[in-house]
Amino acid sequence: MATKSGSIQVIERMAKLLNAIGDNDGPASLKILSADTGLHPSTAFRILASLMEQGYVERDDSGHYLLGTRLLQLGARVHAQLDVRKEARPIMEWLRNEIGETVNLTQREGDEIIYVERATSNRIMRVEQVIGSHAPLHVTAVGKLMLAEGGEQGCRAYAERTGLPAYTANTITDVVELAETSAQYAASGYALDNEEAEPGVGCIGVLVRDSRGSVVAGLSISAPIERRRDEWIPLVKEAGRRLSARLGFPGALQDEAG
Repeated sequence: MATKSGSIQVIERMAKLLNAIGDNDGPASLKILSADTGLHPSTAFRILASLMEQGYVERDDSGHYLLGTRLLQLGARVHAQLDVRKEARPIMEWLRNEIGETVNLTQREGDEIIYVERATSNRIMRVEQVIGSHAPLHVTAVGKLMLAEGGEQGCRAYAERTGLPAYTANTITDVVELAETSAQYAASGYALDNEEAEPGVGCIGVLVRDSRGSVVAGLSISAPIERRRDEWIPLVKEAGRRLSARLGFPGALQDEAG
């Protein structure tokens, strides 16, 4: 009979302990957690110590255990992502229907964007980004706008971390050009990807903000470069404004009222 590997067993024990802490009305003692999970106290103590180091578990003044702030942070991110995707879907479909090209919803993850939702065009020849796939910030339209949020200093720090690798002949690999281009796009309220990530593919992107004005996502359209049209820019910006308004961004709400 096959047995579980040690690493999988440890993960399951971590999950049991986190669930046991969450099921308690308040902070739980080691004795209670050991009894609830069936783990030996010494085993539970070692796992809890590791979880504490990562911020997933904390101890109060009496030495009892409670869920840590790291879990709250992760929970908030999941909640925000689910809300954005839910609110974005009808707007993405509206934009897709208006221009007839694929629409992407992306979010920042470190020095990359991740594609979290899409509304696919019904054209035979179309551009599709796989949900869950990643792309460096400097080669995407939305990514350059996200870099602009950190100003020139943020662009330079990004360049030092990544080295600005070239993906096509059009990729911006000079930090000064990247900072200037990103700032110009930010002032315009939209950005372009001119075959910088993939030959033959062009994008138009905008940022999405929440009720605090924080950037929570980006909307973009992807199309063969020969089909991309400047007339789509107002539509993409309108889609970004609508989604930001639905997330409570005051600036978007004011625009809508006006």
